[in-house]
Amino acid sequence: MPAKILDGKALAARLQAEMAAQVQAWIPQVGRPPGLAVLRVGEDPASAAYVRGKERACERLGIASFGRHFSAQDSPAHLLDTIDQLNQDERVDGILVQLPLPPGWDPIPPLLAINPDKDVDGLHPLNLGRLLRGEPGLRSCTPLGVMRLLQAEGIPIAGRKAVVVGRSILVGKPLSLMLLAADATVTLAHSRTPDLAEVTRAADIVVMAVGRPRLLRADMVKPGAVVIDVGINRIETPTGAEQLVGDVDYEAVKELAAAITPVPGGVGPMTVTMLLANTLQSYKLRSHLCSHLCSHY
Repeated sequence: MPAKILDGKALAARLQAEMAAQVQAWIPQVGRPPGLAVLRVGEDPASAAYVRGKERACERLGIASFGRHFSAQDSPAHLLDTIDQLNQDERVDGILVQLPLPPGWDPIPPLLAINPDKDVDGLHPLNLGRLLRGEPGLRSCTPLGVMRLLQAEGIPIAGRKAVVVGRSILVGKPLSLMLLAADATVTLAHSRTPDLAEVTRAADIVVMAVGRPRLLRADMVKPGAVVIDVGINRIETPTGAEQLVGDVDYEAVKELAAAITPVPGGVGPMTVTMLLANTLQSYKLRSHLCSHLCSHY
């Protein structure tokens, strides 16, 4: 049978509706809405589109936006000064620096400058350390979105073999730790793994996050496996049009997988939703609506 399509877009819409209702209930208690600051540098079209999507999601939920846009010719010191101001602003519960930064901009200083308790992208070393130690904390949005999608679809993780292809700090490494915490046996592979097909064929769950269009072919997947495609690649079709595809040869793999995420409409909407969830977690903690951060939301 063809694979079950894991609809991240539908799940994200449901979760965001639930969060919007929660925000409306919390505002009278707290006296202010949650606040999120997304900081963008430069004119990268993809980054601009992602930021617009995040700002629209904030509007839907009733989250106040404190975003800033810096030109690529601006001073990195100006960005750091802005982060310092936002760290001290009691109206702001979450801060995110949209990556990638333009050439010549080092992403490490701004990521380190964010208050870890406002680090809603989960990339500060303290939050990554909390993940490594299995302690509650703000988690990286895309890996957290993958975990929530698996959970919502009732896909078992404990005791299963999982392969994550891609070793980035944004997705591959934190997701490997999250799967391990959920009692999967995890292999972290990458584009230079010898005989990658042999590794992926042994997996019950395959996550592709390497940024190579249609790298995972049907002959690389065990029948009945669950396939999660985090990749977003823009390719040119024979007619010259632009097409968005993942790291998975979707049409071929869906014929033998048990479940699969589409691109677009799979993991992407969950990433934005988990950013909002992290912002609300920080808001609840800072407003004393809860006493500690949750390990999972």
